[in-house]
Amino acid sequence: MQQPPNILTIAGSDSGGGAGIQADLKTIMALDGYGMSVITALTAQNGAGVHGIHAPEPAFAALQLQTVLQGFPVATAKTGMLFSAEIISALTEILQTQSFPLVVDPVSVSQSGSRLLRDDAISTMVEKLIPLATLLTPNRPEAEMLAGMHISTEDDITEAGKRMLGMGAQAVLIKGGHFDSAITITDWLCLPQKAPQALRQAHVSSNNNHGTGCTLSAAIATGLGHGLPLLTAIGQAQAFVNRAMRHSYAPGIGCGPLNHAAGKA
Repeated sequence: MQQPPNILTIAGSDSGGGAGIQADLKTIMALDGYGMSVITALTAQNGAGVHGIHAPEPAFAALQLQTVLQGFPVATAKTGMLFSAEIISALTEILQTQSFPLVVDPVSVSQSGSRLLRDDAISTMVEKLIPLATLLTPNRPEAEMLAGMHISTEDDITEAGKRMLGMGAQAVLIKGGHFDSAITITDWLCLPQKAPQALRQAHVSSNNNHGTGCTLSAAIATGLGHGLPLLTAIGQAQAFVNRAMRHSYAPGIGCGPLNHAAGKA
């Protein structure tokens, strides 16, 4: 048996199991990776919302990362909820010394509307984390926040992509889930000196979409860890999320999770 690649997720814990570290580890395993984690925050949440957040000391978040890197050769990593400027600073001081691909999901607000990134951490993310990103994966509200503009047209996507690439990311995937469409969902891949590329998939009508962004970025990171080219890794991840949504369910109240066990073809 071939040993799976070691994939690291650096994110918050979701006590409801549908997003964050839990969704990432399920995704990584489903796609034949070995998942490791650095937990940047504990959340008290379920399908109805986030009821509390407890973050570790930044030095302990950094110690988790240092210890993983000392013990395992990491093929790729992804970041999710990082919560504070201090945690971002502590982690990026270490990440900037590494050479593996890094997928940055700039998580700022939960599906239920709870703030997962402090306002004073946004500038630190732009200054210190985004320049390390092999791929930045904002949804529409996150892209609007980072680019400082409203996004509704293809021209807007082109301009927003340019602005985020200008922050140092090697590539930007603007996710299409927050754009209105009853037939297809279009994610837009923005690369330097190129027009944005539309990556379309069938729309899945479901309220069980908790953790879609976490799952997508974890799936892309796992694909990169297997040595796939970026576009191929994104396509595989889109298909994984689409299948997991089509087979999703609601184990409790509120917005249900994806069915990660059903995501792989």
